Amino acid sequence: QVQLVESGGGLVQTGGSLRLSCAASGSIFVINDMAWYRQAPGKQRELVARVDEVGSVDYADSVNGRFSISRGYAENTVYLQMNSLIPEDTAVYYCYAEMAPYSDYRVHDYWGQGTQVTVSS
Repeated sequence: QVQLVESGGGLVQTGGSLRLSCAASGSIFVINDMAWYRQAPGKQRELVARVDEVGSVDYADSVNGRFSISRGYAENTVYLQMNSLIPEDTAVYYCYAEMAPYSDYRVHDYWGQGTQVTVSS
């Protein structure tokens, strides 16, 4: 069974840093894009950062210059380094990946379970 497992959320003060990790596991044929999304209470889920299979990245304007996404291709992992955190960054953060499992070789969307990030003022 292919799945994504996240770790690294928590409570931090304004100006602090956190690093989120996400690992894909299972019988994976290929991984295309990997990304981080977030959802704050009462708001829609939004893209935070994305990295494709060749390393091209893009960021939401609200986090550009503060967050950095990176990927461990051999380990099937993706990371989100979050610096200069502000209360507006408080949300549940979800790992996302486009993956094709060996079971059908078709690309599907996969989501992690979510990890809470809370930034106190």
